[in-house]
Amino acid sequence: MYTRKATVSAAVGLHARPAAVFVRAVNQTSLPVTLAKAGEDAVDARSLLAVMTADFGCGCEVELAVSGDGHPAEEVRAALDSLAELLGTNLTG
Repeated sequence: MYTRKATVSAAVGLHARPAAVFVRAVNQTSLPVTLAKAGEDAVDARSLLAVMTADFGCGCEVELAVSGDGHPAEEVRAALDSLAELLGTNLTG
């Protein structure tokens, strides 16, 4: 299991357009990425509806995770780093 922490920086959090930009980037990785706030259940980051309804607000710290099974470790780490960096932007796409 590979994980990476990030902070959501989009002013409206992961709702509507910012969520769509993020989910599109997740789906481009072809990895089974999950997203969670501390102490809460993870959601499938490939699902726009799951991400939008999970209440990831501006400034909230999240954890990205990938099981990594069958994927090269460097590819998984690079994807998580890229997604974490994306969460640190305004996600305007």
